[in-house]
Amino acid sequence: MNDRLSYEDKKELPDSVFGLPERREYPMPDAAHVRAAEAYFRYCPEDLKPELARAILRFANEYGVDVESPTVLSYAEE
Repeated sequence: MNDRLSYEDKKELPDSVFGLPERREYPMPDAAHVRAAEAYFRYCPEDLKPELARAILRFANEYGVDVESPTVLSYAEE
């Protein structure tokens, strides 16, 4: 999978690969998308940041990605 998902590709993904599955936002089907979710974390609504941060860490662990953002790490602790 490349680093860009088409609308059709995104539609085919299961809810379980999204950082915010109820909104189907922040897809993380591979390591490149985990890094993208970390980079776009600042655009997440404030009330959903803890949920997304925990999802980023979970997927990062699964794909062997080092999360370096102190912001993501601090929200994951909430």
